[in-house]
Amino acid sequence: MEMSIVVGFWVVSFLLIITPGADWAYAISAGINGRRVIPAVMGLMSGHLLATVIVVAGVGVLIAGHPLALSLLTVSGALYLLWLGVTILRHPATVNAGDQQTGSWNTWAIKGLCISGLNPKVFLLFLALLPQFTDPKGSWSVPLQMSALAVMHLFTCTLIYLLVGYGSRAILAARPQAARRVSIASGGIMVVISLLLIYGQFR
Repeated sequence: MEMSIVVGFWVVSFLLIITPGADWAYAISAGINGRRVIPAVMGLMSGHLLATVIVVAGVGVLIAGHPLALSLLTVSGALYLLWLGVTILRHPATVNAGDQQTGSWNTWAIKGLCISGLNPKVFLLFLALLPQFTDPKGSWSVPLQMSALAVMHLFTCTLIYLLVGYGSRAILAARPQAARRVSIASGGIMVVISLLLIYGQFR
């Protein structure tokens, strides 16, 4: 693979990663809630990995070609995100209170997997982005090139989300009221994104 292609993909990938969205909101929520950043981020990355496998295996093209399947995936993900956002809005966390809101590692990981795994934007992102940065005439096969680029994306994404999660806790530790407001904002972002996804399907 040419270095220019790798660098070009990384720049685009990095810009997309640092754009706040549902993943950011969940990582911040995990940071506020105490020592749950790692399982939350691992769950999010599992969803990204699932999308990568689907695209690299060629299943992504088949799903994209069936609007009903894609719509069902979109609505399912939106409804789950809506439920999670409403839950956060009803019980916003603070840094101090978050220490008692333990929750199991599996719970936080599964929620992260559902947020990213059921998010059609993650799937469509890989479907639209990965093939553009491959060289059919390269020494590596196209699936292998896409896999290498995806691993680089996952590594960068993991680092950024860990920084977001732990950074939110470090910054808000001395500001419990600010932490509550940020928690509410995170829940609000999830609700807004879910409603926009649903609106996009039924407009």
